[in-house]
Amino acid sequence: MSLQATTWQTVGPYFRIGLEHLNTLRIAPADTPGEQVSVEGRVLDGNGKPVPDAVVEIWQADAKGNYSGASDFRGFGRFPTNAEGGFAFSTIKPGAVPGSGGRMQAPHLAVRLMMRGLLKDLVTRMYFPGEDLAADSVLQLVPEPRRATLIAQRANGFGRAFSWEIKLQGERETVFFDC
Repeated sequence: MSLQATTWQTVGPYFRIGLEHLNTLRIAPADTPGEQVSVEGRVLDGNGKPVPDAVVEIWQADAKGNYSGASDFRGFGRFPTNAEGGFAFSTIKPGAVPGSGGRMQAPHLAVRLMMRGLLKDLVTRMYFPGEDLAADSVLQLVPEPRRATLIAQRANGFGRAFSWEIKLQGERETVFFDC
């Protein structure tokens, strides 16, 4: 007889507890230069059901396109999902950052998703609507029909609030990158 660990055993039942001291709801204080925005979303499994035990991490540039270290802006946040798979945070809209060959990338959030049972974290991006997305070399690597999974929507169609779903599998699965 052979005993094999199941996925919940390999990561352990205390996944969220060990990260709680790092959680935040505000990446950028209100006095941080740049356009203040809020993002709310949900993490859904392949059946469209909420994932209540995920952790979403964000890393981003400041409003001028500088990453942490080039300014006082930290640019990092971690948010657990709630019972409905929801997460929410506030920050500033990042500036465009240089990519390969010096080409500018559209403003985006680098996103890392972790959860119990997921042995390798998932990495993706969230882009903002209304930006020059056609110039972004990373987004252009994604097949056109799937790009929409990486672009947030304006909540209620306008304003500084955005909504974005991370879907792990199935129809409209979010594009994840191998990093």
